[in-house]
Amino acid sequence: MPERLAEVADPAAWTCPAPLRDQPVVVMGHGGGGALSAELMEHVFTPAYGNSTLAALTDSAVLELGGARLAFSTDSYVVRPLFFPGGCLGDLAVNGTVNDLAMSGARPAFLSAAFVLEEGVELAVVERIARAMGAASEAAGVTIATGDTKVVESGHGDGVYVTTAGVGLVPAGVDIRPQRARPGDVVIVSGPIGLHGVAIMSVREGLEFGVEVTSDSAPLADLVAAMLAVTPDVHVLRDPTRGGLAASLNEIARASGTGVRLSERAVPVPDAVANACGFLGLDPLYVANEGRLVAFVPPSAAEEVLAAMRTHPHGAEAVVIGECVAEHPGMVVVATGLGGTRVVDLPLGEQLPRIC
Repeated sequence: MPERLAEVADPAAWTCPAPLRDQPVVVMGHGGGGALSAELMEHVFTPAYGNSTLAALTDSAVLELGGARLAFSTDSYVVRPLFFPGGCLGDLAVNGTVNDLAMSGARPAFLSAAFVLEEGVELAVVERIARAMGAASEAAGVTIATGDTKVVESGHGDGVYVTTAGVGLVPAGVDIRPQRARPGDVVIVSGPIGLHGVAIMSVREGLEFGVEVTSDSAPLADLVAAMLAVTPDVHVLRDPTRGGLAASLNEIARASGTGVRLSERAVPVPDAVANACGFLGLDPLYVANEGRLVAFVPPSAAEEVLAAMRTHPHGAEAVVIGECVAEHPGMVVVATGLGGTRVVDLPLGEQLPRIC
């Protein structure tokens, strides 16, 4: 048979955006924040490290050290392209780790920054990224206190990779973790979803949607502080990055053994994001965000917390999107605009790879 036809007919030559779950090798989906990522943690990393702190699988670990409660987090950033509408690799690396600390209620204080540079990358690009990190750290009120640089041979990297780690202080009386979600909790999202993922995709693929879509990348520690000033008893916070809002809500539901019920019409999806997702066959609930948080708040404090969020620039468009329920534990369901209900499962792989 013709050579090209033979390739098509050979299953070994096939690829799939949602890879099979018995892969003997690492696939892109393992970095997507969905089911494959969870399986990687469950079967490889958690058994290897074997400690209760890691087993909590929160955005940042909360540690007792010298009488202080510290939040500690680390993350690597491999976004492509390096520069995109609304940000770049540099401010993304700062904001992402700042936000992971904030999701434990911590006040971020210090970051480290480690660069892996590919031989041949222009120094002007590295400088631009470093300056963006400096500006972002100043805006977030944190100090980049230490770091490292490594260089790999040309063809063995992708220009620039950045890893940041951070520490911050957790106020007394604050206990924010996914296991604390309770039936009756009000679910709040801090603003429109899907902007970061669509902004990256539009530049990467050269797509136009009639209006420029800008990433929502932003530091959220001040917003969280405003929420905690209303009540320290915020139960859960998550920044829905890889895997989007759907992944974060599924992780919370499974960790707490509760259900989550959303109203589809209440979820704030900008027209540009809805149009892009409709064109490409994507679900906005699975698209990454970098400047949004989802909160589970006791009903007695929900109105005050929502009002406090709306006074902050990064929470001005905060809305209630659903509630935590006792029914269907471990599952997320959405009440559709047509009166039906659909299950929103944990994504298998990743709709849009290399977005953070």
